[in-house]
Amino acid sequence: MNFGAEIPFVTLLGFTLERFEGGESTLGYTPAPAHLNSFAVTHGGACMTLLDVAMAVAARSVQKDMGVVTIEMKTSFMRPAPGDGSKLTARGRLMHRSTSLAFTEATIYDAKGQACAHATGTFKYVRRQVATDVEASAALNAPLSPISTD
Repeated sequence: MNFGAEIPFVTLLGFTLERFEGGESTLGYTPAPAHLNSFAVTHGGACMTLLDVAMAVAARSVQKDMGVVTIEMKTSFMRPAPGDGSKLTARGRLMHRSTSLAFTEATIYDAKGQACAHATGTFKYVRRQVATDVEASAALNAPLSPISTD
């Protein structure tokens, strides 16, 4: 299944999209050794990225022609996400949507079905810009600039 946009960091981490419809998302992720912390469990930053993407995908699932940007995110860690090569599953849900904002939640589950982390987030819908391969390549190498949220 396709995320609908090329996201290099998501590709690097190896997330897979399993569900993308009706205000819901499911993503799979098997953390690589480079994604672990010094306690040999999945790094919190990798978990937060998985939660962020799961919520964004849930928000986009009701209007796939739009992109979203994260406005706010709150994360709670309940137990370590294993770093033993087992798959993690993130499930996202669109809780409420206004004209321009999406209010979402997501949870990461380990292979035993135990919740490891939970997040809530607010996202702003933005129009997608269609770029040529040359423009996309140039954008990846260009300095970053802030995204307006007005």
